[in-house]
Amino acid sequence: MKIGLALAGGGVKGAGHIGVIKALQENGIEIGYIGGTSIGSIVASLYAMGYNTDEMLRLFKYFAKDIMRVNPRYYWNNVKTSKRFIGSGLISGEAIELAIDECANLKSIKSMDELHLPIVMPTVDINENKKYVSTNHPYDENFKKDTYIRDISIGKAVRASSSYPGVFAPTIYEGHHFVDGGIIDNLPANEVRKLGAEKVLSVRFGIKSMSNPRNMIEIALRSVDIIFDQRTSKEINEADFALTLELPEATVFNIKKIDYCYNQGYITAIENMRKIKEVLSK
Repeated sequence: MKIGLALAGGGVKGAGHIGVIKALQENGIEIGYIGGTSIGSIVASLYAMGYNTDEMLRLFKYFAKDIMRVNPRYYWNNVKTSKRFIGSGLISGEAIELAIDECANLKSIKSMDELHLPIVMPTVDINENKKYVSTNHPYDENFKKDTYIRDISIGKAVRASSSYPGVFAPTIYEGHHFVDGGIIDNLPANEVRKLGAEKVLSVRFGIKSMSNPRNMIEIALRSVDIIFDQRTSKEINEADFALTLELPEATVFNIKKIDYCYNQGYITAIENMRKIKEVLSK
């Protein structure tokens, strides 16, 4: 059985994806195709590089602070250039690209073609209002050059998919201004199926929260989450089994909740394992 895994965006909540993968592996479910949007693309790329779940969790923690650190020099140069208070983003996003490329180098992987699994990672050109997908799948009638990008570094592809609006600046690539793929495709189940998967499992995040937005930025982030959730809901029907992780104690960028998200992802997957296996056996 050719099984595909589609991972939604959700910031720090993405650690839950790692917990789910661990549960799947412990139950003998091997993933042959993978795709992810935003934080889902980070986890998907690490898995496709050959990292195990313990290594992925350590890397997740190690790079989290660097990725979320605001560089005052970048911020103020950005504000001066754009002449807007927030500029094009609080953070450049370069740390995402560097972190992923470093992880690839540690595995001696130099290009998307050298990844161990077929992969898809959606992004959106903010000027064209069009979805693009970074992939290592060969061009054909379903993977056309005008939508699918092959000649991009792994780090740049992940950064493009993860450029959360307002927080990270758009990723510039060959004239494109790429932002978070969640704007159009936050759960790339259909894209994973196009890779060749016979069965697709998807993992998304619920939007229940224990805290209320307290300022302009938190309200804006919450609003984007709601938009992404609506996009995700439309993609659920594209999967054979959709697993929803409810992580009310975690917010998108609260790196203190990484272990919590990971553990809840594992627990939720284990609780649903019988149903998952039933779907895969049909």
